[in-house]
Amino acid sequence: MGWNQSPQHSERSQPRSIYINDPLKNNFCQNSISTAKYSMWSFLPRYLYLQFGKTANAFFLFITILQQIPDVSPTGKYTTLLPLMIILTISGIKEIIEDYKRHLANKIVNSQRTLVLRQNSWCAICWQEVSVGDIVKVYNDEFLPADMILISSSEPQSMCYIATANLDGETNLKIRQALPETAAMQTENQLLNLHGKIECEGPNRHFSSFVGTLYLSDRSPVPIGPDQVLLRGTQLRNTQWITGVVIYTGFETKLMQNSVKSPLKKSHVEKVTNLQILALFLFLLVMSMVSCVGAMYWNQMYNMDMWYMRKKGFNPHSFALDSLVFIILYHNLIPISLLVTLEIVKFTQAQFINWDEDMHFKESDIYAMARTSNLNEELGQVKYLFSDKTGTLTCNIMTFKKCTIAGIIYGDHSDNSEDYPKCSQTSPSYEFNDPALLENFEKGHPTEGYIKEFFTLLCVCHTVIPEREGNNINYQASSPDEAALVKGAKNLGFVLTTRTPYSVTIETMGESFTFEILNVLEFSSNRKRMSVIVRTPMGQLRLYCKGADTVIYERLSKNSEFVEETLSHLECFATNGLRTLCVAYTDLTEEEYQHWLQEYEKASTNLQDRIKKREECYNLIEKDFMLLGATAIEDRLQARVPETISTLLQANIRIWVLTGDKQETAINIAYSCKLISGNVPRIHMNATSLEATTEMIDQNCHELGCLLGKENDMALIIDGETLKYALDFDIQRKFLNLALSCRTVLCCRMSPLQKAEIVDLVKKHVQAITLAIGDGANDVSMIQTAHVGVGISGNEGMQATNSSDYAIAQFSYLEKLLLVHGAWNYFRVTKCILYCFYKNVVLYTIGLWFTFVNGFSGQILFERWCIGLYNVLFTSLPPLVLGVFERCCSESSLLKYPQLYTVSQNGETFNTKVFWIHCMCALFHSFILFWFPTKMMAHDVVLQHGYTTDYLFLGNFVYTYVVITVCLKAGLETMSWNNFSHLAIWGSMIIWLVFFSIYSSLWPTIHIAADMKGQASMTLICPYFWLGLFIVPVICLIPNVLWKSIKNTHNKSLLEEIRELESRKIPGTDVSQVFRKRATLGSFQFPSRHPCEVVLRNNSVDLNAPHGYAFSQTERSVVTQEELVRCYDTSAMESKTFRKPSSLAEGEDRRVSAAHVLR
Repeated sequence: MGWNQSPQHSERSQPRSIYINDPLKNNFCQNSISTAKYSMWSFLPRYLYLQFGKTANAFFLFITILQQIPDVSPTGKYTTLLPLMIILTISGIKEIIEDYKRHLANKIVNSQRTLVLRQNSWCAICWQEVSVGDIVKVYNDEFLPADMILISSSEPQSMCYIATANLDGETNLKIRQALPETAAMQTENQLLNLHGKIECEGPNRHFSSFVGTLYLSDRSPVPIGPDQVLLRGTQLRNTQWITGVVIYTGFETKLMQNSVKSPLKKSHVEKVTNLQILALFLFLLVMSMVSCVGAMYWNQMYNMDMWYMRKKGFNPHSFALDSLVFIILYHNLIPISLLVTLEIVKFTQAQFINWDEDMHFKESDIYAMARTSNLNEELGQVKYLFSDKTGTLTCNIMTFKKCTIAGIIYGDHSDNSEDYPKCSQTSPSYEFNDPALLENFEKGHPTEGYIKEFFTLLCVCHTVIPEREGNNINYQASSPDEAALVKGAKNLGFVLTTRTPYSVTIETMGESFTFEILNVLEFSSNRKRMSVIVRTPMGQLRLYCKGADTVIYERLSKNSEFVEETLSHLECFATNGLRTLCVAYTDLTEEEYQHWLQEYEKASTNLQDRIKKREECYNLIEKDFMLLGATAIEDRLQARVPETISTLLQANIRIWVLTGDKQETAINIAYSCKLISGNVPRIHMNATSLEATTEMIDQNCHELGCLLGKENDMALIIDGETLKYALDFDIQRKFLNLALSCRTVLCCRMSPLQKAEIVDLVKKHVQAITLAIGDGANDVSMIQTAHVGVGISGNEGMQATNSSDYAIAQFSYLEKLLLVHGAWNYFRVTKCILYCFYKNVVLYTIGLWFTFVNGFSGQILFERWCIGLYNVLFTSLPPLVLGVFERCCSESSLLKYPQLYTVSQNGETFNTKVFWIHCMCALFHSFILFWFPTKMMAHDVVLQHGYTTDYLFLGNFVYTYVVITVCLKAGLETMSWNNFSHLAIWGSMIIWLVFFSIYSSLWPTIHIAADMKGQASMTLICPYFWLGLFIVPVICLIPNVLWKSIKNTHNKSLLEEIRELESRKIPGTDVSQVFRKRATLGSFQFPSRHPCEVVLRNNSVDLNAPHGYAFSQTERSVVTQEELVRCYDTSAMESKTFRKPSSLAEGEDRRVSAAHVLR
């Protein structure tokens, strides 16, 4: 979100008055949306604030200021300022590049075109130019640019269908209906003459509520409710066009009110590093104080004899001045080069992600995109993954997969998802692959009658509208399940051709049959079924019903056949994650029907509890069913979702599904993607009060006993209403403990903010890295709340992608993003950090040892520009190569053995202990590197022509040994040698020697480095130098080599064992024995493979086999299902083929082209 724009999350803000066709009276926020960090004016102050919020940068700014004090800095005025300016410049360029991409993505969204009634005509304008009070026209399949009140539509009774998956994750379409007072206002002149105002509540985050009043000129006020409201982020479907008046724009829309302010994310590694920098700063202060005390002691001891160096006596001012001198002298213990090195390393790592062809979705030509590079190493430490369902795990495409008719299963028996690996909007809604069905129907099989009746029911019992486009028939439906069933029946020769208000016509084998629709017994979540009463072409009264097996079976006639066979088939379907519906029928007599019709009319006119009375009346006639069979619909998963989830679970990553969809649907998907398997106990939490929720949580926690907090083989399923109580402050920790005790957690019917609250709960109370992944606008909050946010570049707009840290096209790409790029980046970044600290501590603690022989005077041992170029030139390449090219092991091994991910996940290679071990090693090396050469030249050296040596002669010895030692140490740290490694390590040594030779011969040709004149020739001909060159680095590194050899021989880590197997290059090596051996020794646990089995016996636990029932259908809408089917007469309707205005079509083409720029 923009720096200056943050949504107001007030429950209810001030009411507003909106004037229609009178723009000068409306003064509200703009409709542009920004997810960028910076604007042109806020960049400099905010960027500097963020940069100096980093401990290291603030420290170096402090040192830069100190160096400007005259006669204080022993290293010059600009040796810190110049590198700091370079770092800030490089970081700023990187931030500008990354934020430019965000601005570009925002521009694509804000520049989408829509039609607005302005200046007496329809004008195509950008979304960002839409204002409150504008009358907007939206066409089929377009997204709504703002929150609007529906005025009129192309459909009967001014209805329209909208897809809300972007907001709530539900796959079924919602129906909205304009007010009768505005329904007839469809022409341009009628809309221009529409004058009045709308008084409504202020912006708020509640999707399902709205209170307003429409005041039209010369008419009585009319109440407006949520049934007339169309929200930004929803998509118009199955409707040619609608018109509406805008009520909320930009950050005041309900979609944006459900978002959270973009946080400034820091990786766990960066936080640990900042803490160590603080600790190292304290160590620096201790060194400075020791030096100051030493200086004070030395002055007192020798001041009488050294009159030319100090004034007699000691005063506090000199102590303070000495403190500043030593702080400046030792300040490079904290490596300033680390910051710029990390910026380059992380930027390059991000490019590797962007260029990865394995994460290139060729169907839509979308590459993975690292929208920020600051969190690269965080990808290697994820422990909890929060995933949306619709559009993230699934393709949002329903397919008629299988069925069972008269006890016989038909359909594809392979269950091989690889046959249908890709999601596409053009994919058929059927994958029915069994010629035996038509063969049985056409060749007089004993079940022929059942087959005919089964598919007749599918063609008649629904609310689908057939629409002709030339010779083709398209089916429009609010329920994707119904559309899939009707299209599947069409593919098998049972074609729904026409719907009139009171009949449907189907064609079978060249014959047409018309069924009179007498009544529609509506679907609801409580009833779990839908029925229609029809008069068949033969005049027979018949009731067709489809619904959940639990409600159908209890209404079966005693004479019904194939009951047990169908039930076993249903369990098989459900175990495979298919959505099942039982289908049955019963014949009615005229007398029975007329008697029921009277009861139905009474219930329909009842003033109290009308819906309840109707449902009770439905029960009177829905009985004595004859079972025909069951359908199995697949909510198609994205490619390789089950395999990816299995791999992530093996990597000890816990997966929680957070969705706005129905509970039954979420459970089916969990089975389909193998997140839940077998007869796993399922804790269902569906409560309507805080007390009931508390009791349910306490009961389950009590039964778990000592297993509470451990991973157990069970699933927790909770809905949004119950979650509202479970997140209450008093019981949220108990709920979290219960959730953490379950292998799988499914949260259903959630609002966007509830998703963010769940992520935040785990983030705050569990010491683990969280990742949230989603594709819709309803996922933005949790994506921004999690440590790492991943957006799916899907079919639900770009909101999730624009708000994410990383964007991928398919859920399965998460496997490589985490297990390969994440693990590699973690090893690379941590090694780079540790090495940068190591090499700085090695060089700059030598200044401390030197104070013991220079009277604690603050004199430096090395030439000042050699000090400045140490990190910039002579040792800059090894950490860069470690950070960019280092590999803990091969990509294939990381994918083949997901257990390796636990090494980076647990932070085994970077923590406080590891950091200080490296620092102590550096301290030891610096001790050897200074004192060995010093003692070697304790009696001075006489050179050719009688020259004697000075402190710089010793300094150049030591400096050369330091460069050689730290470069060889980089070689010891390297696990994956390549050409760049050799170039960096050996090249750095050569660069120093060449520089040393040239730099010491510049004076007096160039007036620089007078102190260094002739130093190279003196040093390089000295035998002590060459003797020390071979001895000193070897003595430093022998302990490291021995320790590494012993560790890799007698105490191998899992990573080392896999690397050893890789180095042998033996094909077909069985690695399972490695895991078994380590599990036996207790050094390795199989993550998430064999969780504890528990037995719970309270009422909230379901131990039965899954039923598989799930059905998406709009219920209790402004237009009932019976009213809906009575609205349409497709025999009299014209084709809905139409053209959009050319300006809009051109705008769409530009958006598609611009999308490729984001790569």
